[in-house]
Amino acid sequence: MIELLGAGIAFGLAAGLSPGPLLALVVSQTVRHGPREGFKVAVAPLITDAPIIVASVLVLSRLSSSDTILGLVALVGGVFVAYLAIESLRTSRIETEIGGQPPRSWRQGALVNALSPHPYLFWITVGAPILVTASAAGPAGPVAFLIGFYTCLVGSKVAVAAAVGASRGKLTGGAYPWIMRALGAVLLVFAILLAREGLILLGVLAG
Repeated sequence: MIELLGAGIAFGLAAGLSPGPLLALVVSQTVRHGPREGFKVAVAPLITDAPIIVASVLVLSRLSSSDTILGLVALVGGVFVAYLAIESLRTSRIETEIGGQPPRSWRQGALVNALSPHPYLFWITVGAPILVTASAAGPAGPVAFLIGFYTCLVGSKVAVAAAVGASRGKLTGGAYPWIMRALGAVLLVFAILLAREGLILLGVLAG
């Protein structure tokens, strides 16, 4: 059980702090709307991962061999992340006034996570096999792994949002638009990478 908890912590920290569209969105929403919105994006995996885990465990062998499914998911994800990138590139001021465009952080975070192939790949190739193997000795092991994983996955992203939020008040003048444009450029890179990954999985591009 301790080993599984440690494995969950290690995988959770690695996934939480690895550069990716969800982490970039955490930073973007925090800079634009404040740390509360960054926190909402950070908890997106708690909303979207449950069906991914269940599907991975139930149809592991069939789903893991379906490059078409993962490729289509990646392509749709690339389009959505590109949309978020354009929104960041067009930002010119901190949006804090009442009556402005609603942040929709819950929805954006959930969509980014659900439309990225990375959660599917992790749970199909790593997470689900761990859960299936550990469940042979009872439920304690899988529960320990999930607790360690999601505590560190979400907690690390919340910590990033808190750190960015603490310095948000210093973003004045011309610095803010340039920071948002840089974040938009980062999101655009991830959109291209997601689309490329989808095309590779679909056999359109060579890996």
